[in-house]
Amino acid sequence: MDNERLGKYEIRGILGKGAMGTVYDGYDALIDRRVAIKTIPLPDPSDAEAQEELARFRREAQAAGRLTHPNIVAVYDYGEDGKVAYIVMEYAPGTELKKVLDKGDRLPPAEAVRIMQGVLAGLQFSHERGVVHRDIKPGNIILSTDGTVKIADFGIARIESSNMTQAGTVMGTPSYMSPEQFMGQTVDARTDIYSAGVMLYQLLTGERPFEGGMSAIMHKALNTEPPRPSDLSVTAPPALDAVVARAMAKRPEARFGSAASFAAAITAAMAGGGGVADPLAGDDATMISQRSAPPAPRPAAALGASAAPAVQSAAPPAKSKLPLFAGVAVVALAIAGAGAYFALSGGKPTVPAPQAVPAPQAVQAPQAVVAPVAPVAATTPAVAPPGVQGQTATGPIAPAQTTPPVVQTASIAASPALIRDAVSASLRNVACGFTRSTEEAGKVVVSGVLSRAIEATALNVIRTSLPAAASPDAYTLRLNTFDGPYCGIVDLLRAAATQPMGLALRDNASVLRKDDLIVPQIAMPDFPAWLTVDYFSSDGGVAHLHPTSIASNRQEAADAHIALGDSPKERWQVDVPFGTDMIVAIASSAPLFQGPRPDNDTGAAYLIALDHALQEAARNNTRLAANIILLKTTPR
Repeated sequence: MDNERLGKYEIRGILGKGAMGTVYDGYDALIDRRVAIKTIPLPDPSDAEAQEELARFRREAQAAGRLTHPNIVAVYDYGEDGKVAYIVMEYAPGTELKKVLDKGDRLPPAEAVRIMQGVLAGLQFSHERGVVHRDIKPGNIILSTDGTVKIADFGIARIESSNMTQAGTVMGTPSYMSPEQFMGQTVDARTDIYSAGVMLYQLLTGERPFEGGMSAIMHKALNTEPPRPSDLSVTAPPALDAVVARAMAKRPEARFGSAASFAAAITAAMAGGGGVADPLAGDDATMISQRSAPPAPRPAAALGASAAPAVQSAAPPAKSKLPLFAGVAVVALAIAGAGAYFALSGGKPTVPAPQAVPAPQAVQAPQAVVAPVAPVAATTPAVAPPGVQGQTATGPIAPAQTTPPVVQTASIAASPALIRDAVSASLRNVACGFTRSTEEAGKVVVSGVLSRAIEATALNVIRTSLPAAASPDAYTLRLNTFDGPYCGIVDLLRAAATQPMGLALRDNASVLRKDDLIVPQIAMPDFPAWLTVDYFSSDGGVAHLHPTSIASNRQEAADAHIALGDSPKERWQVDVPFGTDMIVAIASSAPLFQGPRPDNDTGAAYLIALDHALQEAARNNTRLAANIILLKTTPR
């Protein structure tokens, strides 16, 4: 490229190449911004097919350029220079969702839900502005290293004000195409709902609902129903079967009316429980073909409308910046690269600076009505060892508070044990919460952490679960809430850990400032166990505090008290980004991993590895105890 420039942009390298063109690593010196520049060759004016490609390329810039949203890859500029046309867009490290799925790794249901909430938030924004994507699939979903889920590639999008795409044009990726796309009919936002439903199906089961060649997929999409996700995967929540079925209804009018209502249904279900595709590109390639004439629409009965019931919405989904997904790619193509979440400086890991990317916006749903509660300070039982958050005779010591705990007390008409068991059972399936119900001085205490977005739902679930003989406020709450990207790890531990254990920062600190030492102190459970301690940052990063290459794992004695990070060889200090972070401790009667996790571990890899380790532990009847605390980090 002439003088290593493209228009006003410096070209610093190649991020990737595809069949259509090249993506460059670019730099806009005027505003000091790194960008990704997607290019295609300018075609010969006589090449009609290539001219159509150029028109779609321009339309991609037009469609995405009108959409500024954290869950959509931003487009900044379009130009034609010399022999290429180019789109200048947001540079953000990440990886394609397709690459994660192609490795065969099964995502935890909570992570699948988090990804879908980001996709649906972006689609809702897009649809409200008259843009239908028409090619929603894992290959067009980017999981940024900061945890944000982003929709990419609006190359075949339909814009309401545009008459460029006519009925009779079949566009999309066969495995994710709606019946109306196969039939060459004009599409609207509900075709994206269908494709998103297919993607949710794949996230839950690891399989696409319809497989085979183009003709086979088309026949199945028009005439048959796929197996329910829960029939294919034991980890797929049965409550989502009806949600997937409605999203994939064969008649558009039977689907969710909007991406927002689709997202709300997911939240409610979880709370309650161009010719021919390039043969070298694989069956996930986007197909564009022309029909000589559009086929006559099928009657509704022939298409087989879904009879899935509507799902009422409950509380808004958790706002999450991550699900701890990494790998490094540019949001136009999956570009390989690497980066550690924690930087080592002089042997002292620090929390890295965050990417300047806003958190994905959650799709809102009606909140449960909950009476206000008054905040009061938490108390620490006197039996805890000095500076250590341990376990009392009646349960775990409440973690140091990063937000004022909610406390409600009253006389208990039913027995504390009955109330404790009822509350514990009611919270067992509430997503994005890690809580324990214990008894202290004859009172039931509910402590732990949960997403701020489901706080109202959790409180309502508790109240409606109380025995008839219990007073509506016959319990005490000591709950810390968070807005960070922690639902994945929280849900894993809630499902796996059966016992509590003590965890606190030194001096029961709940706020640490820049350069302060991070010194977790652990009270082991009442059985000999191996210890795993991890630090999760508000930007989606993860650092392994124990075991490490310096402090190898060993079996700790029952009821032992352990302090980490207070030796000359192993010290951790607070650094940017500042926010609400999380420390997780797990004690297991057998080692979870064969050795320490790598220092440059990514959040995505670790979440998947931990999920596998916990499943293996369950198969081997390994005893597990865990605790989670939140801490706030601030500048000096």
